[in-house]
Amino acid sequence: MTAEIRDFLLESLAEMKYSTDEIGEDTVLGPAGADLESLALAELALRVEDEYGVRFEADEAEAFAGLTVGEFCAVVAQRISTSAAT
Repeated sequence: MTAEIRDFLLESLAEMKYSTDEIGEDTVLGPAGADLESLALAELALRVEDEYGVRFEADEAEAFAGLTVGEFCAVVAQRISTSAAT
């Protein structure tokens, strides 16, 4: 599941006009890596919500800046499995 989420994330970033050439599993989403700004992180969260039916709190998008791609995908996968269980 995380591989599918990662592919969606990279596709979304490309659609948002970010270069994905250097982005890997250990790339931080925020300024220290992929260099996503607040609005881009919020847009990415919205795209993930729409695609996978999960929900994030408004303040969570800022916290995503400190996560790696792999960590973000794991968070999304956890939310998917949690929502599927309820």
